[in-house]
Amino acid sequence: MESVDNNNIVQLETADNRKVTLVGTAHVSKESADLVEKVIHEKKPDTVCVELCLSRFQTIRQKDRWQNMDIIKVIKEKKAFLLFSNLLLASFQKRLAGKFDIKPGEEMLRAIDIGEKVDAKIHLADREIRITLSRAWRIMGIWEKTKLMFQLVMSIGEVDEISEEDIEKMKQEDVLQTILADVEKTHPVLRNILIDERDKYLAQKIKTAQGNNIVAVVGAGHVPGIKRYWDTNIDIDALEQIPPKSKVTGFIKWAFPAAIVALIAFGFFLGGKNAGADMIKWWVLANGILAGLGAVIALAHPATIISSILAAPLTSLNPMIAAGWVAGLVEAFFRKPKVKDFENLSEDILSLKGFWKNNVTRILLVVVLTNIGSAVGTLVAFPLILKIFVSGAG
Repeated sequence: MESVDNNNIVQLETADNRKVTLVGTAHVSKESADLVEKVIHEKKPDTVCVELCLSRFQTIRQKDRWQNMDIIKVIKEKKAFLLFSNLLLASFQKRLAGKFDIKPGEEMLRAIDIGEKVDAKIHLADREIRITLSRAWRIMGIWEKTKLMFQLVMSIGEVDEISEEDIEKMKQEDVLQTILADVEKTHPVLRNILIDERDKYLAQKIKTAQGNNIVAVVGAGHVPGIKRYWDTNIDIDALEQIPPKSKVTGFIKWAFPAAIVALIAFGFFLGGKNAGADMIKWWVLANGILAGLGAVIALAHPATIISSILAAPLTSLNPMIAAGWVAGLVEAFFRKPKVKDFENLSEDILSLKGFWKNNVTRILLVVVLTNIGSAVGTLVAFPLILKIFVSGAG
């Protein structure tokens, strides 16, 4: 059952007749934060649901959270890409909020604070951002990931061009959707993961929250989807799973390096040692130089640049390890983040310069850019050695 108070408030009812007031907000709108406070004071709910997962809740409530991060562990667990994306998203929202003189996530903070004042339980209703991004990674190739990184980085500079009128438009979209609009056009299946799945997740978490009188605060872009799935029973566990890589992807991951090694081996056999040596030369040069270029762009330590150049030709033939991980660990050894790097992280991510200045984010840049350079190097080297092979075989 549904009724509408105004454009931003929807009244819903669960199957067991519990009342839910859905408040749609813009994540950087002071008016939205004021509306949230007003609704909670009026409704005095048993439970306040907020569009936050645990990690995002900790980010906005625990100022020293970053100081407990183990950057080495992040690299070893292959989470550098995800952490870097998270920081870029946080940068976009913090800069946007700063421009309009409001704290990032102010409407969610206000919902939590006022909810606690009226003795309401606080219910985190969103899916973990790590799971959302991980599910997206699974369907994206290196080019899509590169474009995603580029779009996220560019979003930092685009904040200055956003007007208050644009904020009204953003009320109809999710923050992720706003930033990734261009990527979504070329990879529309992302919308299912970034928006539709979360609409389902939010709807299920909200209607199964405790209490007879519930206020749910979500981005306005999710309101239509929550209404759409309100009467549907959603399998939350399925939406929290990170799907395994397909067998085809796993096969290609091992078959491609095997094909490279076989080409070089047959190059020696069919074309002689000169052909084989040329194939090895171009493989090493393309991988090493472009991986090293990625490290250079990240302003890595000289030892890191050398390690990326040496590692890339070998790691490109081993799907279990990546040049960026090697480079990141070397960078962390020579430029171990200091306490001040973690303390300044929330401010440094507000500018592109800050990403390169802070040792934490520079290590992440080293991992990401070196991996991209190595991947591009592999794509450049393959047709070169194939051409040498064909010439030698002829």
